Amino acid sequence: MAIGLTLTYLTTKVPNFAYGSFVTIGIYTSFTLYKIDRINPYFGTPIGFLIGGLSSVAMYLGILRVLARRGSSLVALMISTFAVDIGFLGILQIYTDQLYYHYSKFDVKDFFPLGTDFSMFGLPGMLYVAPISLGIITAALFLLLTKTKFGVAMRASVENPGLARVLGIDVEKVYTFAWFLAGGFAATAGTFYPIWLPASVNEGSVIIVETFASSVLGGLSSVYGAMVGGLIIGASEILLTAVGVDLIGSWVSLYQKGIPLIIMVITLLFLPQGIVSVKWRRLPRSLLSVNWRRLLRFARRH
Repeated sequence: MAIGLTLTYLTTKVPNFAYGSFVTIGIYTSFTLYKIDRINPYFGTPIGFLIGGLSSVAMYLGILRVLARRGSSLVALMISTFAVDIGFLGILQIYTDQLYYHYSKFDVKDFFPLGTDFSMFGLPGMLYVAPISLGIITAALFLLLTKTKFGVAMRASVENPGLARVLGIDVEKVYTFAWFLAGGFAATAGTFYPIWLPASVNEGSVIIVETFASSVLGGLSSVYGAMVGGLIIGASEILLTAVGVDLIGSWVSLYQKGIPLIIMVITLLFLPQGIVSVKWRRLPRSLLSVNWRRLLRFARRH
């Protein structure tokens, strides 16, 4: 999810607070296909990707690009993403009402995990599918951005849109494709969500916190950093909660969603550019030099 959010930020430089709605779209695509047609969520992933991508493109072309061409400020564009998020929430509410009206035999606004996962070697299939999917997406993005002419055009459009236009690159087409990918990635993650986790119409509002924390930690200007940031945020949220429950008590799990916020605040305070700004080769030397200087200052004072 963080990869897609980073893509939208790279193109428009606007934090997209409606990004969680694309995840919710994927959730309900998967839920609907399973409940009505008994299509396993794994097989419904391509449909979720397509619907999420088209929804993202509609948001970019219908709202953000129009406002940007009219000279709207960055703050106005950012606020517009909140408005779009509210609009998506209303559409999803209407959709779930209609779904319940026609198929009242199951709850649609708040539902339990579908429990449709398979098992391999005694482990849930999600443990295989999730990392494989992440690897495929990362490899595909790498090949697209570095080995194709369109990828080079995309990088040029992000780094210097004016110069890219002079060179004959259709910047708007590149941005539209980037937004399609971003919405598709979010919806793809959403299609996996109800297999093991309960969900609701408001799920996107909860997920967006973790997604932003992952992007900020990875560096909002780095697609690969967003991937690493997502892994760190996810692992930290699970492991720190488990440790807290063992050491303090089960009530700690109520504050699990606060862990990404804390990590994001710390990142903004000490690493505003994210972990991609850290020069890892020089880090041990820098730490040693900082500690040595502190020791010298302490010795001089005393």
